Formats: sequence, C-alpha cells, structure tokens
Amino acid sequence: MKRRAIDVFLPLGEPETRLGARVAAELSRPVAPEFHVARRSLDARRGRIGYWYHVRLGPAPDPPPSPQIVVRRAAPRVVIVGSGPAGAFAALRLVRSGVVPLIVERGQAVQPRRRDIAALLQRGELRADSNYCYGEGGAGTFSDGKLYTRVKDRRAVEEVLRTLVEFGAPTEILVDARPHVGSNRLPNVLMRLRSFLQEHGCEYRFGACVEDLLLHGSDVRGVRLRDGAEIAGDAVVLATGHSARDVYELLRRRGVVMQRKPYAIGLRIEQPQPLIDRIQYGRHAGHTQLPPAAYTITANCAERSVYSFCMCPGGFVVNSATEPGGVATNGMSLSRRASPWANSGIVVTIDPGEFCENPDEVLAGVELQRQCERRAFALGGGSFAAPAQRVTDFLADRASQDLPRSSFRPRPVAADLHDVLPAAVIGALREGLRRFEDKMRGFITEEAILIGVETRTSAPVRVVRDAGTLQSPSHKGLYPCGEGSGHAGGIVSAAIDGLRVAERLTAR
Repeated sequence: MKRRAIDVFLPLGEPETRLGARVAAELSRPVAPEFHVARRSLDARRGRIGYWYHVRLGPAPDPPPSPQIVVRRAAPRVVIVGSGPAGAFAALRLVRSGVVPLIVERGQAVQPRRRDIAALLQRGELRADSNYCYGEGGAGTFSDGKLYTRVKDRRAVEEVLRTLVEFGAPTEILVDARPHVGSNRLPNVLMRLRSFLQEHGCEYRFGACVEDLLLHGSDVRGVRLRDGAEIAGDAVVLATGHSARDVYELLRRRGVVMQRKPYAIGLRIEQPQPLIDRIQYGRHAGHTQLPPAAYTITANCAERSVYSFCMCPGGFVVNSATEPGGVATNGMSLSRRASPWANSGIVVTIDPGEFCENPDEVLAGVELQRQCERRAFALGGGSFAAPAQRVTDFLADRASQDLPRSSFRPRPVAADLHDVLPAAVIGALREGLRRFEDKMRGFITEEAILIGVETRTSAPVRVVRDAGTLQSPSHKGLYPCGEGSGHAGGIVSAAIDGLRVAERLTAR
C-alpha cells in the first residue's frame, strides 16, 4: 500500500532544514517527494529530546474557502449574551447563514478593557463588569490564549483554528500539538473578527448587562438589560462565561432547569521557569531550540484527583476577581512566554454539595467559590492583594514570613493558607504536592510559592439542554452554550459549542 503519511523525528540540534533528508531516508529514496507538515510536537523524554513531525506526502491542500454569506429576505434575529469564543463563533456561523445576531456583552471592548485591567493591577481598583473575566472575547482574551483541547472531533478543531488564522492568528497554530496565541496577539484577532461581523450586520452592545429574560409563557423572547432596555429576539443564545454568577441566579429565579456539577478548586503555584526547564529538559535546559518547559501532572489522593491546571510556562499569575471583597487567581502568558516564572493551578476535584449545608442547592458551587475568595481577600489584607505562602511552609503547616519575587499584581502577601480552602481540599493539596515531588524531583523548593485562591477552573453549574435541539427543555428559545453553561472547557471547545448551537438554531 502506498504510504500517505509518515512520522519523522529530528533530534535537538538538528535544524528543520534537515527534514527533507529525514523524509527521504524514511522512505528509502535519494530525494524526498513533495510533502507538508501536518503536526509538530516536542518530545522531551530524557535521552530523546527533539521534535516529531507528522508529515503528509504530496502538496499542502489549499485552505477551504470561507463560507459564502447567505442572504435572507426575512432573517430572524438572535440575541447572543456574551462575546467569548462560544458567543463570537455562534455569531460567525449565524452571519454566514443569513441570520442576524446581536451580541450583548456586559464588559468592554478590548481597548478600554485593557485600561480597566491596568487599574486592577496597578491600583487594586476592580471594575466589576470589565476585568480579566468580563469583556470582549471572554476570560481567554487576557489570560493566555491556549488552544490545546481534548475534543476528539479534529475537523471541528481545525475549523476553529483556521478561523483564528483567517483573522490574524499565527499559522503555526495549525501544526503545533499545543497551539498558543498569547494574550498580546489574541485581542487583535478578536477585533478583526468583530469588524467582520459588524460589516455583515452583527450588532455589538458593550457595557450591557442582562438582568432578566423576556418571556411569553415559558418561551424566551429576548432579554432585559440592567438599564431597563429590552431587546427582543426570536431566540437567545446564552454564552456567558463561568464567572457570571448573577446569570445563574437569574436562571434559578426564572425556573430554568440547571444541575450542580463537580469542578475543581485549589491554589496557583509559581516557580522560577529555569527550575522547570531543568526538571523537564535535564542537561538540555537552556537550549535555544527548546521553548520554556511545561508540565502536566496528576495524583490520586484520599479518593480525590489533584492535578495541574492551565499551566503557563514563562507566564504571569493574574487576579481574576469579579466581585468586591474577593480574590481569585488565574495564569496567562504572552506569545513569547519570556517571563522568568512558570505557574500552574494545583487543584482538587470536588462535588460542591459536600461543603454545603443544603446538599441539593444547585448553586452550592457558586457559594463555595465566594466563601473561599472572600477568605483570600481578607487574608491578603484587602485592596486585592493575594495571600501567598512558600510551598515548603505550606507543607510544614507554618505561615510564611517573607516571599520571593512574584509576577502577581498588585502584590502577594505572606500568609498561612490553611484556612482559605476546606480542610479536605488543603489535605489533598499537601499530599498531591508531595506526590508531585516524587514524579518531578526538585518541584518543591524555597523559591516556589502558592497564591490563593484558584476557584474559576470551570462552571460549577450545568444549564440543562435537549440533546437534539440544544434548547433548554424548560424554556423554548433559550440555547445554553459554552463554558459558562457547563458544556465546554477552554477556548476551542467553547468555540465549537458555539458553532454547534448556531447550526441547530438555523436548522430550526
């Protein structure tokens, strides 16, 4: 059988220009035939550091043409709540299908949102509706732009990546095994996408917070904003993020069917990036062909899973608070990943009902998040300074007296984190960190700190929807969508869910 694809390994130090010679050798030919790289991934196993290339023989296929815009005489109007990846990609599919969407976004567009985030970082001033979680593009805009996903539908993943490239993302994301745009590049991609949507009839309303649903019986016919304005529509796509707690409360009040769902909480660890490079690359650490090292690590502790979450090599720890009196952390990286620090969430899976007086309360997870974030705020002394502790002190159950340099702004404050999370979670974290040290020697050092708290890993609620129509079974015309509704996790999966919802909506 004629071979159509091969895997070729280039050891560290061998330039990519040698790829043709390696392909020829693999095929036992004097000269390599025409080929193109479909996938590139780093193999950092000790003694075998280098890059694998999945090579397809033949010319590179032309990218699929952008879908033609369908023009309809009487186009329905769809209200999309949220401009994150789920909402934006739903709008894109709707526009190309001839359906007129209107995007309602409680936060601000990219540029004014930058200023609001700067006020939090520099002066500890939180803008409750415009921050790391709220605003154009959602939480991913200024928190890294990682595009790695576990979604198995490769065609859908490729569609999302190609769309991002169409609007200005680097072409490398099409072949990298763990694609990454970076928080410095993703905003420009989003602005180009917004311009395209607006040119084709999509309306954006920033600073517009939804306060209620417009109902006719149990049918959803639009939304009411905080300022009293009403926006009617033939359907409402609910594409808010996992931090829109007031939306969960609105849905409960209106009787929309929801379920409590497990999620994870913990702390964010920050370490010097050269330390992680040495652990992962050994003697090759610092090689110019190697990127800042990443890691993925898990451990089962006392019947709970403890794992790294949203690991950011060469990154920064940021404050993802959305409410006064609460501190929450997240991580981000710029495209070059050139920060001297590495960070990752170290989190524990929980069922929030186990920490709630009423275990049947659907918003038990929201309440637990608030409790932990408020404890962290108080422990940090207010002004959105985050409490932090050296990992060695955390394991020894003693408060830290001082801290090494950190990327967190406004600042971390030395503290004892043992009361900031439930005791069962703290116990699992301590055991998990010791297990991590067994797997990655050198992981625990005096230079490593834990910053509290990591509570926004995913939505603590799932807004139920019909498997066929993707509508709410209790409220016709309401389409729960994306990460905030509990149907996705991350930029790519949320974008794919937005596309799916738009397809079902247009079929209707």
